[in-house]
Amino acid sequence: MQHVYFADFQTPKGALSLRADDPSTLTITGVSLGEPFRKNTFVQRRSQEIRYGKRVADIISAFQPDVVFSSNSPLDAQRLIQKAARAAKDAAFVFWVQDLYGEAIRKILTRKLHFVGALVAAYYLRLERTLLSRSAHVICISSDFETLLRGYGVDAGAVTVIENWAPLEDMPLLPKDNAWSRKVGLSKTGNIVYSGTLGYKHNPDLLLRLALETDGEVNVFSEGAAADWLRLEAGKRGLSNLKVHPWVSFEDLPAMLASADIAVAIIEPDAGIYSVPSKVLTYMSVGRAILASIPPENLAARILARETAGLVAPPADAEVFVDYAKKLLADSALREQLGANARSYAENKFDIRGLGDRFEGISIRAMAKRGRVGIPADTVSAAV
Repeated sequence: MQHVYFADFQTPKGALSLRADDPSTLTITGVSLGEPFRKNTFVQRRSQEIRYGKRVADIISAFQPDVVFSSNSPLDAQRLIQKAARAAKDAAFVFWVQDLYGEAIRKILTRKLHFVGALVAAYYLRLERTLLSRSAHVICISSDFETLLRGYGVDAGAVTVIENWAPLEDMPLLPKDNAWSRKVGLSKTGNIVYSGTLGYKHNPDLLLRLALETDGEVNVFSEGAAADWLRLEAGKRGLSNLKVHPWVSFEDLPAMLASADIAVAIIEPDAGIYSVPSKVLTYMSVGRAILASIPPENLAARILARETAGLVAPPADAEVFVDYAKKLLADSALREQLGANARSYAENKFDIRGLGDRFEGISIRAMAKRGRVGIPADTVSAAV
C-alpha cells in the first residue's frame, strides 16, 4: 500500500512517519513542487494543483495499484488521478468525498466574481459530477451529501456514508498542566483554543471578538493570510489576550489541545452543506468542551447537540457565540461535563478496526465492478 499526500499544502498534517507496527508493505510519500502553495491566487493555485495531480498520476502509473482511494484532492488534480487509475490495469477508483468542491466554488466565486465566477463554477460542477459518476465507489462523510450526489446522477448503490473520525489511540486524555503547556505558558490561564486551517469557509473575526469581549486567553494555532490578519489586529488593538501560534507537530497536538479550557470550531453558513469541520472530532477525542459557530443543520453541529458535547451558535449570530464563550469560561463544571460527553462519544464511535473492515469491504466491491474478485493486494491513497 502507498499513501501519497501534498507536502506543500498549508494545513495541519497527521502522523506521516512509518511506525514500528506498520506493515512492511506500506510506504508514505510526500509530493512537493519545491515552492510554496499559492492558495489565494486562483490561476497559480490551479496550475500547482494540476502539477500535483500529474505527480500523483506518475506514482499510480509506476505502482500499478488494484484500488485508488482519493480524498481532499482538488478537482483538476482529481481528474488526472482518476485517469491514471483507469490506465493502471483499470484500477478501481474510490472517490472519498470530504468536501463537495463544486458547490464550494459555486458559492465562493459567484459571490466574488458574479457572472465570470458563475461560468468558472459551472465548469467545476460539471467536472465534479463527471468524476463522481465515473468512480467505482463514492464514500461521503455525511448523509447530508447523499441528496446532492443523487442530483449529480450518482447511483445510490455506489455510495457509502462513513463519518469521519479522529485517531483516538493518538489522542490520550492529558491534564491541562502538562510539560508542553508549562513550557509555552498555557498551564494556568483560561484558554480558548482554535487549532487548524483558517480559509474561505471560516470567519476569523469571530476569534477576534472572543479576545475583545471575553476575559479568556485566545490562542490560535494556524498559519496563512487569516492568521496573519489576526496577529496584525492583536498588535493594532493592543490585545495581550490574543496570540497566534504556528501549527504544532502531530506529536504535540494532544498536549496542546489539553491546554484548552474551550476548543473552538467555526464555519461559514454557505459551507454548512458541503463541508464538515473534522477538527470537532479531534477536540472530542481529547475531552474538551467545544464552542462552535456552525450552521445547526451541519453534521458536526448535530453531533455536538445530540451528545451534549458543546455549545453551538448560528454563524450569523456573533453575540450568541460570545455569550456562550462567557458562559463556558464562568462554569468549570459545565466544561467538564461537556468534555466528558465528548470523549465518551469518541470512545464509542472511533473504532479503527471496524472502520478498516468497512474500507476493505468497499475495496472488494469496487474491484468487483471492474470484474475482479479477491482482496486487493495493492492500494494507493491520495490526500491533500
